[in-house]
Amino acid sequence: MLHTLAAVLSFLLLALPLPLRAEVIDIDNAELLRLRAAGVPIIDIRTPGEWQESGVVEGSQLITYVDERGVVDAPAWLAKVQGVAKPDQPVIVICRSGNRTRAASQLLSQQAGYAKVYNVKDGMRAWVQEGRPVTPLASTVAQCPAGTRC
Repeated sequence: MLHTLAAVLSFLLLALPLPLRAEVIDIDNAELLRLRAAGVPIIDIRTPGEWQESGVVEGSQLITYVDERGVVDAPAWLAKVQGVAKPDQPVIVICRSGNRTRAASQLLSQQAGYAKVYNVKDGMRAWVQEGRPVTPLASTVAQCPAGTRC
């Protein structure tokens, strides 16, 4: 009886599909450039004030994750992200230093089922310190979907 139960459990574990989890990969700026060139979308999760202060990586989609009051509206944020990349597509997330993107990456991975999430581990701070090009905020505002707040 015990042998039969073990066999049934083994079969079920092999036969039933396991829930998919995204792979969260920390990347540096060189890898960010490579992935951007390959067409992987970049989502800059900082606040509008931060975008204004430092500019953004060219081509980034601007979707604030934690607002100026420290509030996260995860369902609204995920809806906006899904307008940029579907869960079966890879996506890059970037913030100021890489701290907020850890939480955002986990949300994409564990709750939204994104296939592959790239976390820019040192964020925009390192991008700017390395002298890499930035696009001023004024030229990127048009990227926000009409009628929404980024």
